Amino acid sequence: MTKEEAINFLKENIQTPNLIKHSLAVGAIMRALAEKFGKDPEKWEICGLLHDIDYEKTKNNPAEHSLIGAKMLQEKGLDAEIVEAVKTHNEAHGIKPQSLMAKALYVCDPLSGLIVAATLVLPSKKLQDLTAQNVLNRFKEKSFARGANREIIKKCQDYLNLSLEEFVEIALKAMQEISEELGL
Repeated sequence: MTKEEAINFLKENIQTPNLIKHSLAVGAIMRALAEKFGKDPEKWEICGLLHDIDYEKTKNNPAEHSLIGAKMLQEKGLDAEIVEAVKTHNEAHGIKPQSLMAKALYVCDPLSGLIVAATLVLPSKKLQDLTAQNVLNRFKEKSFARGANREIIKKCQDYLNLSLEEFVEIALKAMQEISEELGL
């Protein structure tokens, strides 16, 4: 599957504009992480783009989220590593991510939300004006963007051997590169 095909498949299954933007953001972060680790950037980006492919079908039944998505991707013939990463990114299942791709998806999913939230409180509401330090400051505020699970984000140290600061810098830069697509 190409990136274009992945985006089309995403838009066939997801109608909510913010969820599409979230998927684009996670895709961009995954691409940047693949480049950092010498992995296949397109494959990793497709994983990020499609990680929430089942969200609108499962939003009222979170226990099914990612399981149905993984099955959808398997039926589409996507690589087993992508299928496994999508399946394990939902912490509700308690399935530990095994591959580097799965670990990256697991930790970058909530970080993308924290970055968006930190952008939206800026006067300009522009990603280009956000710094890694802004994100790190917001990271410390437990009441800010509560949905962005800090414990999962911090696993970047164990899962990816990246400091929190380096992980935030990589993710922010990746999202800034597609800021127009994200509308931020």
